[in-house]
Amino acid sequence: QVKLVESGGGVARPGESLRLSCVGSGFSLNYNIVAWFRQVPGKEREGVACIKPPGGETNYAPSVKGRFTISRDKTAGSVFLQMNMVNPEDTAIYYCATGVDCNSWKQWGYWGQGTQVTVSS
Repeated sequence: QVKLVESGGGVARPGESLRLSCVGSGFSLNYNIVAWFRQVPGKEREGVACIKPPGGETNYAPSVKGRFTISRDKTAGSVFLQMNMVNPEDTAIYYCATGVDCNSWKQWGYWGQGTQVTVSS
């Protein structure tokens, strides 16, 4: 069974950093387009960052560009989201996903279970 597992969420103060990880259960993410989405209650899920194989071409939502970085650990077959200079508007459940169009954010693959990120002073 294909499964994506996120970790690394938690609570941060404005201006601090968090790092999220996504791994595939039983498979490597190295050959997949992988994206991070986020969702707050009452709003649609939105694409945050996306990375393509094999060269690592990336795309970011305007709201996070320059603060967030998506990257791969090819040895571990995992994908990270480094979140710097977080602010309260970044508070959401963050989901890892495969099968994504990095331009339109359309998604047809698999979702992880999500990890909560809370930014509060």
